[in-house]
Amino acid sequence: MSLDIARSIAFSGLSATSVQISVTSSNISNADTTGYTTKTANQSSSVTNGVGTGVTVTGITSTVDKLLLKSLISATSDLGSADTTNTYLTSLEKLYGSTSSTDDASTGTSLANSIASLESALSSLASTPSSASLQSNVVSALDDVASQLRETSSSIQKLRSDADQDIASSIDDVNTDLQQIADLNAQIKQTAAAGQSTADLEDQRNTALQDLASKMNINYFTASNGDIQIYTKSGQALVDSSAHTISYTAAANVTAATTYTAGSSSSGFSAITVNGVDVTSQITGGDIGALITLRDTTLPNAQSQLDQLAQQLASAMNSVSNSASAVPAPTSLTGTASVTSSTALSATGTVRLAVTDQSGNLVSYSDLDLSSYSTVGDLVTAINGISGLSASVDADGHLSIAATGSGNGVAINEMTSSVGSSGEGFSEYFGLNDLVTGTSASDIAVNSKILSGTNELQLGTLDSSSSLTVGSTVLSSGSASVVNAFYDALTDSRTFAATGGLAATTGSLADYASAIVADVASKASQASTDYTAKETAQSTYASSLSSQSGVNLDEESAKLSTLQNKYTAASALIQAINTMYSALLSAVQS
Repeated sequence: MSLDIARSIAFSGLSATSVQISVTSSNISNADTTGYTTKTANQSSSVTNGVGTGVTVTGITSTVDKLLLKSLISATSDLGSADTTNTYLTSLEKLYGSTSSTDDASTGTSLANSIASLESALSSLASTPSSASLQSNVVSALDDVASQLRETSSSIQKLRSDADQDIASSIDDVNTDLQQIADLNAQIKQTAAAGQSTADLEDQRNTALQDLASKMNINYFTASNGDIQIYTKSGQALVDSSAHTISYTAAANVTAATTYTAGSSSSGFSAITVNGVDVTSQITGGDIGALITLRDTTLPNAQSQLDQLAQQLASAMNSVSNSASAVPAPTSLTGTASVTSSTALSATGTVRLAVTDQSGNLVSYSDLDLSSYSTVGDLVTAINGISGLSASVDADGHLSIAATGSGNGVAINEMTSSVGSSGEGFSEYFGLNDLVTGTSASDIAVNSKILSGTNELQLGTLDSSSSLTVGSTVLSSGSASVVNAFYDALTDSRTFAATGGLAATTGSLADYASAIVADVASKASQASTDYTAKETAQSTYASSLSSQSGVNLDEESAKLSTLQNKYTAASALIQAINTMYSALLSAVQS
């Protein structure tokens, strides 16, 4: 072997070892860099005319198990969904308050506890129904329940609004990832064409791919040209030759009536689109998939449960208050049912309407046979025929009845009246003497006149004797029977329809409130369990991938020591060859 060949071999070894030392040093310094994989400087022998002439570095590569990476991508998507669901359901559970209690007292803050406090206030009032302070306690306790329902409903809608805003924010992040992957696709092709290593660029692309998967479920594959192409669940392209921007606009205001309807352009939540195609239903995983489910299913289910509780509470209280009267009777009564003068009146039985003075003494009255009137207009005419009363359908479409005499009031006894398909009493059907107003948890409230003290709590009953005498007392305050009727309505077993994931059930209002709280707690607990399981699965795949392609500091440190020895040996060989060259030149010159 000539000295030239020997020197060429030594220099090639020195050069190759220098590259390997650089790569190994980079591995060690990037051991904690997210997404970084171990790089290897591959070398091969150089042969000329059958004679070895050294070594050449053929490329710098990393080895990533594609199937393991795909499993990690899927697990990352599942974890993103579980994390978001767990966070929101934890917040939802907090809205419902605690249910703690002791042996002799309930100290929780849940709706069930609030209803129990109302039951206690009514029980206390029953023993002294004329007590103004105890009546005030009942009104206050009822207002607490109504306020808690409204506040919880409002908070649920706030969570829905937050979810909608988070969808928009996550989609912005997704678009950033999609563009980064598309840009990296182009860089990888250009770098490969120039014969340079693409390993670091591929690491960056895989990291962006994992971040994308945490936001939404995707399908992807690597094309023959090295591009990663990404699609939605149903095949809508997100990255092919370029990135396709996902479009979404968050709702400006969210209420219980705000919904997403595929193909609808009406008010509500807008569609998530790619190139004009609605892909909302295709996003079922990741952070965005969980947010869509929370916004459109989970939280509306919670709202529907609250609505049923509010409606049943209003029905229970109003069924009693409409069969009773405040004392003194209010100067006017305005209903809540929407009617017009031409609204058909399907009614039977008798209702008694009376005018009383401030002491509950009779001024005038009349018993109306409801089967005699075919429309609400006919009924209004009949009421106007009663001395001291004036009736109309007001501008809001509600039946209004007022006493015309100064200081007088209107009292009603539903008697045998049966109105509408449900057979409600006259006052209850029109909502003339409602204690509770509203049609859902979002607007339930104690009658403002009673809450402000303008009208008293309905604890009296208009005398139902066959005939009444003008000037006689027909309305007395503080009736224990009415208080007991309120208590019974609140505590008696009622039927609750299946809604929001809760099966149909029977029980008291407090029982149903407890069932709602327990349902939310159960869902929150399951979400926490799911999150733990998904976190474990994702961590397992990440650890496996790290073991397979991540940096092992012990191995890289040992490799670096070996390469340094090789570098020293190659340097010594070159020095020896240079010495031989010098000796040869000296011999020739002499």
